[in-house]
Amino acid sequence: MATDEDARTHAIEACVQSETPDGAIPIELVTIAEKDRWLDEQDEAARAWLDAVDFTGEPGRYCLIPGAAGIAKVAVGYDPEHPLWACAAAATNVPPGRYALTNALPDDVTADLALGWALAQYEFTAYKSPKDRPPRVLALPASTAWDLQRHLLAGLAMTRDLINMPAGDMMPGELSATMHELAQAFGADFRETVGDALLSENFPAIHAVGRASTNVPRLLDLRWGRADAPKVTLVGKGVCFDSGGLDIKPASGMRLMKKDMGGAAHVIGLARALMGAEVDIRLRVLVPAVENAIAGNAYRPGDIVSTRAGLKVEIDNTDAEGRVILSDALSEAGSESPEILLDFATLTGAARIALGTELPAMFCNDDALAGSLIADGVRNEDPVWRMPLFAPYRELIDSKVGDIVNGTGQPHGGAITAALFLECFVPEDVPWAHFDIMAWNNRSRPGRPEGGEAMAIRGIFAMLRARYT
Repeated sequence: MATDEDARTHAIEACVQSETPDGAIPIELVTIAEKDRWLDEQDEAARAWLDAVDFTGEPGRYCLIPGAAGIAKVAVGYDPEHPLWACAAAATNVPPGRYALTNALPDDVTADLALGWALAQYEFTAYKSPKDRPPRVLALPASTAWDLQRHLLAGLAMTRDLINMPAGDMMPGELSATMHELAQAFGADFRETVGDALLSENFPAIHAVGRASTNVPRLLDLRWGRADAPKVTLVGKGVCFDSGGLDIKPASGMRLMKKDMGGAAHVIGLARALMGAEVDIRLRVLVPAVENAIAGNAYRPGDIVSTRAGLKVEIDNTDAEGRVILSDALSEAGSESPEILLDFATLTGAARIALGTELPAMFCNDDALAGSLIADGVRNEDPVWRMPLFAPYRELIDSKVGDIVNGTGQPHGGAITAALFLECFVPEDVPWAHFDIMAWNNRSRPGRPEGGEAMAIRGIFAMLRARYT
């Protein structure tokens, strides 16, 4: 799997080349405000063509302008406030070849355009017969900003790949191998706690959820960076397949549950980007990796599950397993008092009901951190929406027979009560944000094909790089 993944990552990176644009087909970005002036600069044949195809300069729209020897140039409608996906539609539809931007742009804007160009050409081809797919290459002059963004590109492609992998080929063992290989590639330390060792090392909640599967549960643990650098810890839900457990899902609800390790995919991809860009942090990545399966030893509704923090969790529903395994991982993460603790999880349908599938819900216990996450998300066209850790709802997850219950038994406020559950396992003095994500595109848009998707990573990467570089 790793070899195929490396090949796919290499292919998407090859869509942008740091080289002279000599001989490349020009791409001219045209704003609506400047369209008339730009048209006046074109020759008569080009103006007639643009009028015939009704090119308006609407952002994201593109037009191939013919010349005597083929395509003379490509016009792309452009909004300077939203550069990321400006060329994405063109990138997947223009003929294979070399292209170059002709507008004078700031280096960081050029890098954003290049990122969208490359992401638009992402395809998950691991199970398809090999085909000769010549890339549409964007030639860039030397760019410091692109040197950094290409690491983000690799991390985003890795996240998409991991989510798109069928569950049968991305169980806890394969997820472990992926993290191990990533650690080796960047000189990071990697260890894992496997099977019954989870009990002896006091990760009982992870063990309880994963013990029914023949794919034994694990806690994956990667560390990288200077020992005395600022600590940033990432935690990702790694439910490699979710049947729902004894509270089994219907077939329709189970169909996409290969993506239930989307949180793990996010922290692994983000780690790839941060390590590649050499952000000066002490990075730790924790992934509780399980399959929520059904067997005679599966955990049951009504069971009481112990946790690393010592709290006893009553199981209301075995299909609310993500917060149970995250409890142990968050307890371990908080024990080192990191400067920033972020967790990612495909946790609740309630978040999707509230915000839809394309806007991640973010819960945060620190206003300054939340403000940074929101602002950098907007700047990087990767928005998140802050949801409340509404304290009065905390009593809804009080248990009559334990310390806390993993479900409320009612259909209201489910994303909030899930976040409040997680908050119980995070030290109060640790700045923490929880991202309840879909990790999947239900529809295709330029640069964002249907399938596994990285959400909030671009904004977080920018925030951490700015803060710790």
